[in-house]
Amino acid sequence: MRQFTAVVNPTAGGSQGTAALIPLARALREAGAELDVEYSRGLDHARALAREAAERGRVVLGVGGDGMAGCVAGALAGTDAVVGIVPAGRGNDFARALGLPADPAALAELLLRGEPRKVDAIEVTSAVHGRVAVLGSVYAGVDAVANRHANASRLLRGSASYYLGGLRAVVGWRTAHYRVTVDGAVHERDGYTVIAANSGFYGFGRNIAPGASVDDGLLDVVIIHDSPRRLFFTVMNELKDGSHVRRPQVEVLRGREIRIEADRPLPYGADGEVEAELPVTARVLPGALTLLA
Repeated sequence: MRQFTAVVNPTAGGSQGTAALIPLARALREAGAELDVEYSRGLDHARALAREAAERGRVVLGVGGDGMAGCVAGALAGTDAVVGIVPAGRGNDFARALGLPADPAALAELLLRGEPRKVDAIEVTSAVHGRVAVLGSVYAGVDAVANRHANASRLLRGSASYYLGGLRAVVGWRTAHYRVTVDGAVHERDGYTVIAANSGFYGFGRNIAPGASVDDGLLDVVIIHDSPRRLFFTVMNELKDGSHVRRPQVEVLRGREIRIEADRPLPYGADGEVEAELPVTARVLPGALTLLA
């Protein structure tokens, strides 16, 4: 029987992190599993808790949104630790890419008896954060501005916060000139954003990189070129089903190491939490995580 340590973000999804764990914890314990619960005070503390639990041979559960999942799993990238994700945030985009069940009983069954699989992670390198590992994507541009607005929202939650944040970001956006280096090849583009994606989803279920796979050893690089705002909003609407990639204003590249630079200070984000300004380098870590999914 597996032994679990849950590392919880108590504020995830508007303080729903703890609430989401209760029925899952009951199901795990009723099945005979041992479960310890640790509450994090921040990302650095969560990483430390995850490493301590893994050193004791526990299966480490990241309970929260994409930021907590990426934080806990990223801290254990390159180790033999087994990781599980309990989606309890606003976006839960990496859990969506993995097809994790939302039902507590089904998720408990997966955690108890599911076979671990190897998935890729992203090593993010910048002047501010040094090197950290995340799961889903690194995005630099109008979407990072939108995510900042969404995280700062105190009145709106879920998709509404992302929608309003996106609207504010686009209205105030001016075209950036990017220098994107993919495995040594330089691409200079004017546009709205550049995304280096391990997972297809970001921003509350938007299918930004429909061709991305979490275990192919590559990152999909999505560049949204400069275009009229009206057309940009059309592209954003098409993110629901991934049809935006058929437009000439959307370019998709693939590679193992991507460096993103811009002609002015621009924010980047990673898994909704790690945030700083460009330049940033994203490098795939093939099969770095052992995940119950």
